Amino acid sequence: MNSKIDGQQTGAAPLRRSQVPVLDSTMSYLEAGTSGPTVLFLHGNPTSSYIWRNIIPHVAPVGRCIAPDLIGYGQSGKPDIDYRFFDHVRYLDAFIEALDIKDLVIVAQDWGTALAFHLAARRPQRVLGLAFMEFIRPFERWEDFHQRPQARELFKALRTPGAGEKLVLKDNVFVEKILPASVLRPMNEDEMAAYRAPFPTPQSRKPVLRLPRELPIEGLPADVAAISEHDHRALRLSSYPKLLFAGDPGALISPQAAKEFAAGLKNCRFINLGPGAHYLQEDHPDTIGKAIADWLPETERAESAAELA
Repeated sequence: MNSKIDGQQTGAAPLRRSQVPVLDSTMSYLEAGTSGPTVLFLHGNPTSSYIWRNIIPHVAPVGRCIAPDLIGYGQSGKPDIDYRFFDHVRYLDAFIEALDIKDLVIVAQDWGTALAFHLAARRPQRVLGLAFMEFIRPFERWEDFHQRPQARELFKALRTPGAGEKLVLKDNVFVEKILPASVLRPMNEDEMAAYRAPFPTPQSRKPVLRLPRELPIEGLPADVAAISEHDHRALRLSSYPKLLFAGDPGALISPQAAKEFAAGLKNCRFINLGPGAHYLQEDHPDTIGKAIADWLPETERAESAAELA
C-alpha cells in the first residue's frame, strides 16, 4: 500500500500525521509502525519531520517510528518564545511525556543531535541506541566549524545583529540557499515547496535565525557551550549502541574526523555514505534507512544483556 504525506510518495509504510498539545502550543508529528522499539527521529534547522519521509518506511517494519516537527518548525505551533536551544529542550521533553514514550532509540541530525545528546545525558537508562549524522559539538575555533570557508563567513553574518535578520527573516536564505546548496542532488519544486511552507513570513522565520546564534563556537553562547561540553562527556562515557553516518566532504564534520569521533565512543559503528554534505537524509535515504533497520536489533540485544547483568 502506497501513501502520500506532505506531497511526497513514501513507499510501503503509511505515514500518519498527528498533533498533540504541548505546553502552551501544539506539536505535529509523523508516525509509522506499531511494534518493536520506539524510534524517535529528530530533525535540524530549517527542516522538519519531512526530511525523514524516505527513511522511516525502511524502519517502520521493525520499530514504532515517531518524527516530531520541533516547536516553530513544520506543522508544529509557533508560540511567542525565543527559540533558544533550551526552549527546544523544554518542548521536546513535554512532547515525549505527552506521548508517554519511555525507552527509545534516537535517530538525529544537526540540531536534533544536540537535543539527542542532551536527552541521553540526562536519561541514559531510557536510551536504547543512538544513530546520528552531521552533529553539533563544541567548536573551539571558528576554523573548526564547517568544511567550507564560505559557509563559515555566512554563519558569522547570521550571528551578526542586523545582517542575520536581513539574511534569514527578509531573504529566507536558510531555506532558499543554504538548504538546497547542502544537498548534492537537485531538489525538485515539490520538495522545496514543502520546506518553504512553514516559513511564509519574516516573523515565522524567527526559529531559523535563532539556532545559528546558538551554535557553541569559541565558547559562545556560554550556556549552550557548557551544556554541549557536558553532553559530549556523557556521550563518551555511555555504552548504549551507536551508529554514526558521514558524507564526503560533509559540512559540520569531515568523514575522516567522523570516523575518528566514532572510534572514541563505546559501541559505535561508523558508515561512510560517500558523497554528501549536510542534509544526508536527502541524498542517501535508502542507505540510511536500511542501515538503521539492520542495526535496530543490536539495541534490543543490548537492552536484554543489560537486564540480565
